[in-house]
Amino acid sequence: MTNANAAIARPVAVAKPGARLLNPHDHTLIMIDFQSQMAFATHSIDPVQLRSNAALVASAAAGFGASTILTTVAEKSFSGPMFEEVTGPFPGQALLDRTSMNTWEDPAVINKVNEIGKPRIVLAGLWTSVCIVGPALSALDQGFEVFVIADACGDISTEAHNRAMERMVQAGAQPITSLQYLLEMQRDWARTETYDMTTGIARKLGGGYGIGITYAKTMFGAHEG
Repeated sequence: MTNANAAIARPVAVAKPGARLLNPHDHTLIMIDFQSQMAFATHSIDPVQLRSNAALVASAAAGFGASTILTTVAEKSFSGPMFEEVTGPFPGQALLDRTSMNTWEDPAVINKVNEIGKPRIVLAGLWTSVCIVGPALSALDQGFEVFVIADACGDISTEAHNRAMERMVQAGAQPITSLQYLLEMQRDWARTETYDMTTGIARKLGGGYGIGITYAKTMFGAHEG
């Protein structure tokens, strides 16, 4: 049989999500150094937008019950407190303070990662080129699948942020956005148990998308499901 006559294997579509998509139970979210001192020098993203995106990510993780680690660097001696938008959704959760710039070199954080035991790591924080690149490359090197929430990260310049994102993507990290993180965990408007939470977070923190939801619900009583 010639190659021209050989049967061509064709994929078969199945109505189920792909394994590459995130769900609330398959990853650990690590939110890193959303602190005053780090934010002062962040210029790749507007600080108001940064705070809103960080709040969206934290609210989504808390609402869906995703395993989350909150870590700071030199909180008392230099960098200051973590954004209330990040800590608020996790009342009573201890912050893991470090001296290392690379979160992945801190034993307390690594002990928590291993205790949680999830194969995927999702990262967000300041600065992209140091505090996100370090754990991203380290986790990839140790066999974890890594996602970086690009618009919930920031750096001292747009150049620094972009080059850091490129470096991580080239190494195998997958870039996503804050709103994508929220909606990927919801993924189906027929999931009524998390519908109101998801649309509520989007209305409050989802920018123009949230305004659209508010308009549709107010004017037409719209419901995506």
